[in-house]
Formats: sequence, structure tokens, C-alpha cells
Amino acid sequence: MEDIIKIERVSFKYKGSGAKLLDDVSLNVKKGETILLTGESGSGKTTLIRLINGLIPHYYAGELEGKVTVDGRDIAKTELYELAGVVGTVFQNPRSQFFSVDTDGEIVFGAENIGLEPSEIIRRKNAVIKDMHIEKLMDRSLFELSGGEKQLIACASVSALLPGIILLDEPSSNLDLVAIEKLRKQIELWKSRGITIIISEHRLWYLRDLIDRVILMKRGALNYTWTGDEFFDKSDSEIRELRLRPLSVRNYFDEVIADKSSGLSADVHGIKERVVLRDFYFSYKKKPHLIFRRHFTEKDECLSLNISRLILPKGAVIGVIGKNGTGKSTFLRCVCGLENGCKGVIECDDIVYKGRERLDLSYMVMQDVNHQLFTDSVTEEVLLSMKVKDRAFCISLLDRLGILKCKDKHPMALSGGQKQRVAIASAIAANAKLMLFDEPTSGLDYLHMQRVGELLKKLADFGNTILVATHDPEFIDMCCDYVLCIDNGTVSYMKRVNE
Repeated sequence: MEDIIKIERVSFKYKGSGAKLLDDVSLNVKKGETILLTGESGSGKTTLIRLINGLIPHYYAGELEGKVTVDGRDIAKTELYELAGVVGTVFQNPRSQFFSVDTDGEIVFGAENIGLEPSEIIRRKNAVIKDMHIEKLMDRSLFELSGGEKQLIACASVSALLPGIILLDEPSSNLDLVAIEKLRKQIELWKSRGITIIISEHRLWYLRDLIDRVILMKRGALNYTWTGDEFFDKSDSEIRELRLRPLSVRNYFDEVIADKSSGLSADVHGIKERVVLRDFYFSYKKKPHLIFRRHFTEKDECLSLNISRLILPKGAVIGVIGKNGTGKSTFLRCVCGLENGCKGVIECDDIVYKGRERLDLSYMVMQDVNHQLFTDSVTEEVLLSMKVKDRAFCISLLDRLGILKCKDKHPMALSGGQKQRVAIASAIAANAKLMLFDEPTSGLDYLHMQRVGELLKKLADFGNTILVATHDPEFIDMCCDYVLCIDNGTVSYMKRVNE
């Protein structure tokens, strides 16, 4: 079978960077092959993806050596628009590739942009909708979709261009188990049609039986290569030695997917040291009022959050699980006082925190950490969270999280995983009694996920209560004492891990 991608002795260094992100890389990819790129953050996976889709050198400037040929085209001499129907890319955050405000417009945007006939555009759109079973997502605002739904629309917009090559960069990082299964089926569909697929990914377990070849990248080089069968037959100890996430995981989400409710375990009710949440009601639909703002109660309809009373164990790490769009992020935002419409009360250490007083008790690391990075250096960002500035502790924290080398860099110049760790460092530096994390392991490799887990456990040992929204079963195994399931804004169940 012919090679559709040829990378010949390529080295690349981003403009302004002192180190090469790729170093003398050579790779041939056969037509119809499905390849998994894995390895630690910063190993060069995303840079390799950008080489193939032409973003390097046409968008990301730098020093490029060697030659990249895609479907017979020399990438360095081919304009980006000429590659639109050849290579399709689904990014880690699908919002970064949306051009429209509605689902229908986004699916046809690419086809319209390359000047196809209206009849052909409509034919492709209808075929993609039917193939992907996304009829219910049509005629919707992109801003109203869950993370999994946005990912499906991104896949649909790429499919409508009928590319021969599809690249996916951390496609599962923000998805729940239901959305991951839909993503897997989409990859199966592309594979059955002979499309060449390259996936950069830290989560591995959902790709079993889909991959023809696995490439482990390390420090800008192709470190190891296996067939898919060879790789997925490796033992847990072998995978840990490679510093990769597990190939199989225990499923904490069976009840979530099946919409079961097992209730609060008796063990939780018997907890002596506790944090109590009362009257947490919230809706994104504002209540009409003439003079005084009317607050929500449990009797109101269409509540996005409806929790009359919830007991949390003090000094524990609690994994908050549930489907995409079911209210996990809303729950965290209301608990820490970021939603003005929620007037819930928290009791902790015999002190009652109301309204915005909850901000003094808690600290939240958001799913999109770009919203909470304010200063011009990583060190200053962490110091900003400290009531008493302690540079020695700040440096120690950055070192433990593996970002000490970035201490003088601007936070917005870092990778997604590095930004995430800066925000986590700021949360720890704030020393809040109630710490909230929204998908803190999104986009993190195994080593850094492990470091985050160890830090959260240590914080819990000091008496902090940790709420962490996550879709990663391996992270729950690693550090969580309890799982709390949110379903349509209510608590479906809470129980100990391994119960």
C-alpha cells in the first residue's frame, strides 16, 4: 500500500524557542492506516500534527529542516487552503475551530469555503448527519452544546470535507464515557472507509482494537513503535514504566450511563467531621422581579441545580462524576460563590458562610483556565493567590508540579497542560478549606496526573475538602475517597470508592 504521508528527517524549533520540539524525525504513514501518537506532554505530538496539516510552517513560524509530503504535496510549498479537502483536523478544544454560531452553519462552513456547488454541500451535510446520527443536534446554537456535542459537530464539519486524512489532537480530553463511545464509533466509521487517521492521545483504553500502529514520542523523537496488538497486550507494569495512562480502567460510570440511583451510602451519613451544604438552588433562566430579586427554591421548575442538603466528608477527595451537561460545573460554580443567583449556605468548622462569603472559604480551578490567569509570569500568578507571599513555597510548588522551568514565562504562552498546572498551583497556594477542581486532568499525561493526584491527597490529609469533577476513572482510582454523582442538577448518589 502506498505512503500517503512522508516525514523525512524533520527538525523544528518554534520562533523564540531555544529548544527543538522535533529532532530529526522520520515517519511514513500508509494510506488507510490508523496511528496512535502517545507520550508525555511536551514530547512533540501536537507539533507533529501541525506539520501534517500545514499549520507548520504556514501559521506557526519557526526553523524547519527536512521535508514533509502529504498526499504528494510538499507542505512547505502548499498553501493552507489547498489542504482543506486533503487533511481534516479535530482539535482538543473544538471551540477553537468553530467559525459559525449554529450547528448547521458549522457543518457546511468548510464545504462552502472551498467553493462547492450548493447541491453538493447539501448532499454532504445530509450524509454526515445520517452517518453520525446527530439529527437532534441540528438547528442548535453552538453555545448551548455540551463538550461531547461540540466534539461531534467538529467531527461532522471535518467529515463534510471528505478528507483522505483526519488528525485528532487529544479528542477525548473533555468527554464523558457516553461521548467517548460516540467518538470511538466515529473513528470506526472513518476507518471502515479507508481514511488515514492519526490520533494524539493520553487516554488509551477506548482505542483498543482500533489502532494499527502505536508511536511513543519522547523529547521530540519517535522513541518506540509497536503494532496495535503488541501495544495493547502490554501488562500494567510495562505501561507504568513507559509513564503512560492505563490500557484498561475500572468503570465508575456504569450507574451514570444506566441512569441508576443508588442513593447516599450510610457510611457518608455517619461522618463526624463534615462540610454541610444547604439550599443550593440555581437556574440559568432568570426569575422575573419588579423591585426585589426573587431567589430560587426547590419548588421552582427548570432548576439547573437543586440540592436542599448535602453532607460532605471533611478532609477527603471527592470525585464529582456525571454525564456532560448534567450540572457538574454548575454545582462547583455555585458552591464557591461564582453564581450570584445561588444563595446556598455552607457550614464548615462551626462557621456559616452565605452568599459571596463562600469565596473566602473556597477556591476553584476552572475547566478553561484561561479565564483565571492574570499576571505576566507563572511565579507572580501563584504568589497572587497567597495571603502572605512565600516565594520559597511557590518555587517548591512549581517544582513538584513539573513547571519550575516555566517560572518566568507568561502563563498565556504555556501549553494547555502547563496552564492547568499553574492554576492548580494557585489553588494550593490559596490554602482554601474547600478546593474545587473542574476537570484538572484534562490533557495531562500519566506522570503529571499522578503528581496532581498526590497533591490533592496531601491537601486532604491537612483537612482540606476537595471536590474534583472528572471523567477519568484512573484518576478516581489514584486519589479519590468518594464519588458524588450529579444527574440533571441533583445528587444521584454518593459513596466510597471501592465500595
